[in-house]
Amino acid sequence: MTIIIFDTHLFVKKLKAVGFTEEQAEVFAAEQAKLIEDKLATKNDLIELEANLRRDMKELEYRIIIKLGMLMAVSIGVVATLVKLF
Repeated sequence: MTIIIFDTHLFVKKLKAVGFTEEQAEVFAAEQAKLIEDKLATKNDLIELEANLRRDMKELEYRIIIKLGMLMAVSIGVVATLVKLF
């Protein structure tokens, strides 16, 4: 897993420079760091997700091919039966 570096000290300094209190800046920086750690997808996360999606799409493709083949077989059977009857 890739580590994402978030400099909370620098972030706090920037917030204080624009008028935040020390306490506000620290709380905001802590929450930002938590969000980045918990919610931000890394490149490896995206690669894994892409691989899973490709696998799922391939499985769906096979299922569609099988169903189409069955539909064609049934259609040929129906046509053959109708030809014999008429």
